[in-house]
Amino acid sequence: MAELTIGAPAPDFTLLSDGGNEISLSDYRGKKVILYFYPKDSTSGCTMEAQAFRDHKEDFQALGYEILGVSRDSVRRHCNFRDKNELNFPLLADTEETVCQLYGVMKEKSMYGRKYMGIERSTFLIDEEGRLTEEFRNVKASKHVDELLSHLRGE
Repeated sequence: MAELTIGAPAPDFTLLSDGGNEISLSDYRGKKVILYFYPKDSTSGCTMEAQAFRDHKEDFQALGYEILGVSRDSVRRHCNFRDKNELNFPLLADTEETVCQLYGVMKEKSMYGRKYMGIERSTFLIDEEGRLTEEFRNVKASKHVDELLSHLRGE
């Protein structure tokens, strides 16, 4: 995993989306991007976070941002998650963990004493030129979207 540097170009990638098409980060040149990584579709925290992004999509767009969600789930699971929660932004399927590795979000976790590798809930802000401007790691699903919006508004 390469070290990410604020101000440097964000690692480009191409993944399949819940819409069945390929989406590349470079497709968003000229727009600012909120790239958020989450552990798993249809879990309580991930659902809460996705719904918050859904509910605030217009607020983020007013600030010039597009939203992209990434997890290791399949396109099919993303479609179910999107439909059940009426999500209004692309969900990208990183089933091979390629993009997760590029952004360094795979971390050792522990549940019920069992250790495993999983996605650390993280968000990256990317400017119109494709440069990484900020990163937020190990965020809390319940508060992250509100805190991110306040941060971007300079509150």
